[in-house]
Amino acid sequence: MPKAFRFTASMPGLNRTPAEWRDQIRRLEGMGFSSVSVSDHFTDGWAMDPIVAMTVATEATSTLKVLALVFCNDFRHPVLLHKSMANLDVFSGGGRVEIGLGAGWKQSEHEAAGLTFDPPGERIERLGESIEVITGLFRAVPLTFKGAHYQVTDLDGLPKPATKPRPPILVGGGSRKVLELAGRAADIVGINPRLTAGGGLAAAMADMTAERIATKVGWARAAADDPGALEFQMTMLDVRVTVGGETHGSTSSQAREASPEQLAASPAVLHGTVDECVDKLIEVRERFGISYFHLGSNLAAAAPIVARLG
Repeated sequence: MPKAFRFTASMPGLNRTPAEWRDQIRRLEGMGFSSVSVSDHFTDGWAMDPIVAMTVATEATSTLKVLALVFCNDFRHPVLLHKSMANLDVFSGGGRVEIGLGAGWKQSEHEAAGLTFDPPGERIERLGESIEVITGLFRAVPLTFKGAHYQVTDLDGLPKPATKPRPPILVGGGSRKVLELAGRAADIVGINPRLTAGGGLAAAMADMTAERIATKVGWARAAADDPGALEFQMTMLDVRVTVGGETHGSTSSQAREASPEQLAASPAVLHGTVDECVDKLIEVRERFGISYFHLGSNLAAAAPIVARLG
């Protein structure tokens, strides 16, 4: 049985008044989005702190979920991140927090903050330990954990979660190691292009063909104890929706360097009328099991699809 469609939208930027920001969040809730999501960056003009933004968004709304897409693991100790997310889960009434985690990929941000940018294997290993610490602290009993990167001794994770057994965890990535970790340890698996220091944007887009997406989903499922319980999430990299004869859309940096042939062939691209886009998302869900989508930053393009499928 396929999972129900869910849609997330990006949080508005801080280039507006606080009142306007809250109004926009409430508008997303009214449009039927399941969640509002926020990234985790330091550089390139990024202003929002994801934990603060998630908190304000829950206060401005009544049912909308908040999702970090995703926290960079190297930026916060897992004990502190657990404390923030456990508090937000309780203050928001439960069922509204989704914790997205990633190993980090943008070397320039580590360098700007004076953080060591370790090799991928080490960052992924550290991410795995962080997930174990966070999930352990959500349990009823105190946690003792001895890893290569984190050590926790007889620590009772408080407050206990309002969401049972805990808020869901999303792990996003593009490599086999990350996606196998996601299959083992996460509730939601984010299917992404592989972003590395040595790979360009065109290479990232080429990593989102139908064959590559099927392979990525397969890695996560093969690693899971219960593959059917996994929810899969994906961000559409190029969206152009024709509504009433006018085309609305948004294009990611990866898709800007893609050829027309790459765009036409990728399941992570959504072009056409509302009916055509709805049909494609249904096809993607049936073929790959992906049901949780980010449709880009243009609400005029996303709204009619969310209204039909959300």
